[in-house]
Amino acid sequence: MKRLTLSSLLAISLLAGCSSTEEIVPDVPPSELYQNAQTALNEGNWNTAIEQLEALDSRYPFGAYSEQVQLDLIYAYYKNDDLALGEATIDRFMRMNPGHPQIDWVLYMRGLTNMAQDRTFLHDLLNVDRSDRDPEPSRKAFVDFRRLLERYPNSEYAADAQKRLEALKNRLADYELATADFYVRREAWVAVINRCQQIQRDFPDTEAAKKSLPLMLKAYEELKLDVPAENTRELMRLNGVSI
Repeated sequence: MKRLTLSSLLAISLLAGCSSTEEIVPDVPPSELYQNAQTALNEGNWNTAIEQLEALDSRYPFGAYSEQVQLDLIYAYYKNDDLALGEATIDRFMRMNPGHPQIDWVLYMRGLTNMAQDRTFLHDLLNVDRSDRDPEPSRKAFVDFRRLLERYPNSEYAADAQKRLEALKNRLADYELATADFYVRREAWVAVINRCQQIQRDFPDTEAAKKSLPLMLKAYEELKLDVPAENTRELMRLNGVSI
């Protein structure tokens, strides 16, 4: 008897998923499928909406509803926390429709989708500090929102994107600060200085930038670098940070 490889199992799983969707969604005209999907979206029934939209997308990939179906899927995936599927659909849509009139919304949704991947339900429920977790999804979201503001400054989503950029900036700065503190505890003083300088350079107007100054001062003092240490003390005085 042949052993199934991982790729074989994955292919079987995907096929089973597709066939089950086909069984769930009846073979009705695309207009009816689309109307059913819209009803489910309006009611917040994300699973049903996704089933209907996926059926439309697979059965009529070049139909009259094609672009709107993908836009609706992006939204439904996000609301249903199917973030990987949402990101893949966004990338597909942007690749196929770079000049679409709603491309600013798609870029905004990519930022939201990436931002959402930097948290979990358990973290939210227990109010867990996530500053030491890899912020790669937040880095990607930061790029998405910044690109939205650069390309579409008059977009109706620009104001919210700007607010989210501020939150993301603090998230990224806090991660760098947590990393610098990690190096302090291991007495890796050169690494401490490098991280603190990065915070000062990239996120100068954050609380993390102020909090990094005592760490940087300690590193300079441990390395007996008197001139940089005195410069750091002056920075601390100017920023109201206790020495």
